[in-house]
Amino acid sequence: MQSDSLVFFRAWVARPFQIAAIVPSGRALAEIITREITPQTGHVIELGPGTGVFTTKMIDRGVRPEDMTLVEYSQEFAGRLFSRFSGARVLSMDAARLRDLEFPPETSVGAVVSGLPLLTMRASKVTEILEGALRHLRHGGAFYQFTYMSKCPVPQSVLDHLDLTATLIGRTFLNLPPAAVYRITAGRHS
Repeated sequence: MQSDSLVFFRAWVARPFQIAAIVPSGRALAEIITREITPQTGHVIELGPGTGVFTTKMIDRGVRPEDMTLVEYSQEFAGRLFSRFSGARVLSMDAARLRDLEFPPETSVGAVVSGLPLLTMRASKVTEILEGALRHLRHGGAFYQFTYMSKCPVPQSVLDHLDLTATLIGRTFLNLPPAAVYRITAGRHS
C-alpha cells in the first residue's frame, strides 16, 4: 500500500482546490482539533478525513469507530478509510449534501470535525455545509474547523446569517503549514 503522504500529494496534484494541503495534517493539529472530543461527545461526523489523521486521534481519545461517520469526497481516500476504520460509517459524497444524511433517532451528534478547504469554496457552499452540520448537531454541539490562515475560514457574513460564533481554540506551528483551529457554535456570545 502506498504511503499516506504519497497518496495525499497525488490527490493534491490532481485536485488542488479540493485538497488544500500537499501532505496530511500533522499530530499537533490533530491534537488541537480533537482536544474537546471524548467518548461522552456522542456521535462525531468528520468531513474530509483524507487519510484519517484526525480519525485516529479521536479513536486514541476513546471514541469508538461505530460512533463516527466519515464523509469523504475522494473515492480513493474513502476506500482507504473503509479498510482502515472498520466499524465507522464511511460515505463517499460531497459534504454540501450533509443535510441529506439520515441517522437513527437515538443518534446524538455532538461534534463535526472538518478538514475541508472552506477558503476555496463559494460562500453559498460553505453555508450549505454548515446548515447540514447544524441539522444534525444536538444542542450544545460544536463544529471544529482548521485553517492555514490567520482568521476564521467561515466568512463573517455566513456566521451572521446562520447566527454562529467562531472561537479560536488553538494554533500550531508544528504543522506543515502552520494551522489554527476554530470551534463554531450556534448563537452569538457577547
